Parts: sequence; C-alpha cells; structure tokens
Amino acid sequence: MADGARRIWVTRASPGAEATAARLAAMGFEPLIDPLLEVRDLSPAIDLGDVAALAFTSVNGVAAFARLHGDRTRRVFAVGDRTARAAREAGFTEIASADGDVEALAALILGQAEQLDGAILHPSALEPAGDLVSPLVAAGLSVRRLAVYEAVDRAPSPETLSALDGLEAVLLHSPRAARTLAGWLTRHPAPGLRALCLSGAVAEPLGTLVQAGRLKAVTSASHPTETALLDRLTL
Repeated sequence: MADGARRIWVTRASPGAEATAARLAAMGFEPLIDPLLEVRDLSPAIDLGDVAALAFTSVNGVAAFARLHGDRTRRVFAVGDRTARAAREAGFTEIASADGDVEALAALILGQAEQLDGAILHPSALEPAGDLVSPLVAAGLSVRRLAVYEAVDRAPSPETLSALDGLEAVLLHSPRAARTLAGWLTRHPAPGLRALCLSGAVAEPLGTLVQAGRLKAVTSASHPTETALLDRLTL
C-alpha cells in the first residue's frame, strides 16, 4: 500500500484501539493507532452485598471491574455487544445487551426491573460520557455509580500531526476524544480529513471545525456501534 493511502487514524484507548485496527486492516485500510485517551485503573472499595446486577457502559468498565473483584455471579447489563462479549470473556454468564447507547441500556434495565431483587451497580469511568443513573433512579430503582477507571487526555505524536494531510479519516468513539481532537485541530488544521463519530454526541464538539476549515467533514454512525461506524468508511 502506498504511503498515506487509505490510512485511518484510530484514536480510542488501548486495548480497544488494537481491536479496531484489526477490523480496519481486514477491510483493506491502513490503521494508524495513536490514542487520544489513556485508560488508568482506579482502586475503589467494592461492596456487592446488596447488588443484584452490574451495568456496564464500556469494555474498559468491564475490564477494570474484573481486575478489582472476583465475583462473577451477578447479572450483567451491557450497553452493546462488544461490552457484552467482554463481560462473557471475563467470566460472567448471565448477560443482556442493549445493542445501543446509554439510553438503550437504561430502557433495557427498566424493562427487566421487576426481575431484580436488589440494587444495580454501575462500574464506570471517573467522568462518564453519559448518564445512566438518573433515569433509573427517577424510575424508582436503587442504583449507584462506582468509578473504576479514568480516561486521561493523551497528546498525538508529532508523526501523526505531520501526517494529517495524508489521512483519509479519523475514528472517534467518545465525546472526550472528540473534544481532545478539536483542541489539537485548532493548532493543526486538517482541511482534507473526515471525522467519523460513533454518535451525534461524539460529533458535537467538532461541528464548528468544518465551517472554520479545520476539518473536511464530520459524520455520525447510523447506530452507536463500531460496525455502523466502520460502514461510514465505504460511503
């Protein structure tokens, strides 16, 4: 493949970045892995005494919780299939996937609330991208959020910044990564670069950059899954 041809910048944190890169390579693209976020585990005390179910909104949440606690008997609600698969690989057996976003996950939990005999624990990022707890509490459920990891901004490499003109697109999986990218593009415009975003919420921080000539286009996936995101590369 010629240098710079069909290159796609993968901005998500490891180890998810490597999984995305493998999918891109299988599609015939050349992935450039340079995360804009770095995930760091936290060390909170975990009490599952009154917990009937766990609600995960990310693979990172599953991984961090699994490293902190050995219990795998609780029921799991997962935001999407990748998160559900991560929970299964971690040893959980009773798993339901919302196959969507945080709102879809809240709806899934509410639809099965009568089956729950206890509280719901939401292991999450220190600064979660969406609010899962409020709609569940408003519906009368006992829910608490526990930060098990944090996402820290990470600067792109000088090599990535110098290669912006030769990249076909940048993939963004979170609003936090999009905000970080927006900051860098104010200093390093990329008028030929397409930003492909997992959802409208992810795309929001980038909207003004197109009008300012710092991005070529910003597009959201039709559904908040990575498959739908990668489908945008063929449009």
